[in-house]
Amino acid sequence: MKSILLAVLLDLILGDPYSFPHPVKLMGRIIYAEEKFIRDVIGESWTLSHSMVFHSQSIFLKILGFIISILNISLSFFIPYFLLKVLEGQKIIYTIVNIYLIYTCIAARSLHKEAMKVYYALGEGIQKGRHQLSYIVGRDTQNLTEEEIIKAGIETVAENTSDGVIAPLFYILLLGGSGGLMYKMVNTMDSMLGYKNEKYQDLGYFPAKIDDIFNYIPARITGILMCLSSVFRFNMKNGFKIMFRDRKNHPSPNSPYPEGAVAGLLNIQLGGNSNYFGKIVEKPTIGDNTRLVEKDDIKKTIEIMYRTEVLFLLLYGIFLRSR
Repeated sequence: MKSILLAVLLDLILGDPYSFPHPVKLMGRIIYAEEKFIRDVIGESWTLSHSMVFHSQSIFLKILGFIISILNISLSFFIPYFLLKVLEGQKIIYTIVNIYLIYTCIAARSLHKEAMKVYYALGEGIQKGRHQLSYIVGRDTQNLTEEEIIKAGIETVAENTSDGVIAPLFYILLLGGSGGLMYKMVNTMDSMLGYKNEKYQDLGYFPAKIDDIFNYIPARITGILMCLSSVFRFNMKNGFKIMFRDRKNHPSPNSPYPEGAVAGLLNIQLGGNSNYFGKIVEKPTIGDNTRLVEKDDIKKTIEIMYRTEVLFLLLYGIFLRSR
């Protein structure tokens, strides 16, 4: 528990410096190389010539996506697991490495920083806001209104409170630092391959499904903790109401829990149609249109993120003491 608390503190102080070596950056390079190998080295003609064995190119690409997923999950878990095993006899080095690995799994400070960049960019004009938002979302930002930019920023912080904070901590507490890195690999594969478009719908099929499975419990824990940690600060009762009422108003089985909690807590409406680079994705709304969103709602969502992280750690500490 001490290592986890030190890692969380390190994240709050340092965040994710761009020049700092980071396992997730390495994961991204590995996934990129694997995709390039499949598309360039194996080649489309090779894929088509062998696809008859699997009845269609679609099934063949899904199988390759499954192989990539299993390989990467295994590498991301067992490499740090055996590294820590080797270092067990060297207590100081083991502790330093363990804290570092855990620290790299948590992204609260980084999320805070990137969301606030959008907040400040909006103060310089809508074009600046659109440009800054484009770094943290997968949708087309060129024609977004100020309200849509704010909503996208809120949704990103809400969703990533689960993906970037609570879910990694959940797997770290279950399986140690190697469990946290395994989760980060799953999440990184989904962010790079899990798009529902023509290019990735087959290769990214299993990475996306595995990510859904890994996030099933953490997303629900996140939504509940968001509401509980906001008692006396935001509308906790409405947070629970919207989270459960609108839990199916999203293509993802997990995202509506943190997004619904935030929408209810802040008495705002999120969701709705989005333009993902030329393709309109129709999505229902989450929450009630009680009031218009404001720029400061981004700050409030960041506050909810930190409240959720603190409550999660407090509850785990209480659980440890009671054992």
